[in-house]
Amino acid sequence: MRIATYNANSIRSRIEPISRWLAMHQPDVLALQETKVQDSEFPIAELAATGYKVCMRGQLRNNGVAILSRREPDSVLLRLAGDPLDEARFMQAVFGPVTIINSYVPQGYEVGSDRFRYKLDWFRLLREHLERSCSPTQPIVWVGDFNAALTDIDVHNPKRLWGSVCYCQPVKDALLNVMEWGFVDLFRAFHPEPEHYTFWDYRIFNALKNNIGWRLDYIMATASAAAACTDCRIDPEPRGWDKPSDHTFIWADFDDGKMTHSA
Repeated sequence: MRIATYNANSIRSRIEPISRWLAMHQPDVLALQETKVQDSEFPIAELAATGYKVCMRGQLRNNGVAILSRREPDSVLLRLAGDPLDEARFMQAVFGPVTIINSYVPQGYEVGSDRFRYKLDWFRLLREHLERSCSPTQPIVWVGDFNAALTDIDVHNPKRLWGSVCYCQPVKDALLNVMEWGFVDLFRAFHPEPEHYTFWDYRIFNALKNNIGWRLDYIMATASAAAACTDCRIDPEPRGWDKPSDHTFIWADFDDGKMTHSA
């Protein structure tokens, strides 16, 4: 089973790169974030032409999450309980024994702002959802744009960037609190070395060429799902395609036969 994630930064602007990547890599599930479109204007027909089923929850101009999958999910949850703003940032889909959580964590705007407090609260609400509705013995794969860098090797200039809205102690602690419920960072399990990023800011000249980036997009897994993972990779190539998102795809492969509840 191949599971991938991608911050599209406007789904209607990324039909071509998404369709191209799906044809090249053929994931079973692709989670999308920042679709930036309300449901009535979501490009279902264009994406259906890829052969994938579409589940989405959007809102006008901002946020938005979706899951493209080879088969219909067994069940879908579209809201994170307790979210005071009820923004389109969360989707949970079940495919047989595997639960996939797709999240677009708030960016936070500025440390100390109301939006920053909302970001920290959102991580807390996700942890509460997991404690209430899930078990770390289940095969759960948590993916998406977390708007958080965990360590110095996840940012291109850690000394200068430490204390920023996506790389500071409160955000790191909030992410670690969710991970401590029972998640493994799959990419780092396979690639502990530095200079692997998933986001290169449009505003920085030659950011991709000079690899001036951040690792903000993740595939996390509970122990049973992590034990079934055979590979996890970032694909930087699409960031260099025409009209790219400022993020790129990250994917992981799993041995289906091992995706079962752990003891």
